[in-house]
Amino acid sequence: MSSEDDDAKEYPCLVRATDGDEVNVSTVVQSADLENFHAAYGALLKSSMSTLRKRDKKREKQRQEDAARKKRRLQEEIAVEGPKRGAGRKKRQRKMKQAARLEESKKRALEREEAKARAKAS
Repeated sequence: MSSEDDDAKEYPCLVRATDGDEVNVSTVVQSADLENFHAAYGALLKSSMSTLRKRDKKREKQRQEDAARKKRRLQEEIAVEGPKRGAGRKKRQRKMKQAARLEESKKRALEREEAKARAKAS
């Protein structure tokens, strides 16, 4: 007899909401009124979302392209050529500096990737 009473019993639904700081709201919704509550709540959510801004996909795409370009640039090798003395010496020295900076950038990128992998593993 008690199992039949448990099956026939309708339970209310407790709904709580907060704005994160000060305002806390809670209400009890009976199971018979649940569909009406969901419809009203959905309408409220839709009306409040109209003030949200759309994502700036253009900026995100630009960031992705920049990251891809930087990654490609790290893969390229800089050919250091030209005379060690005389005409073209400064150009060779600039290339050597650029190659050294590229190697340093590769090391930093590798360290970042290893740190990400370690963080992901733990």
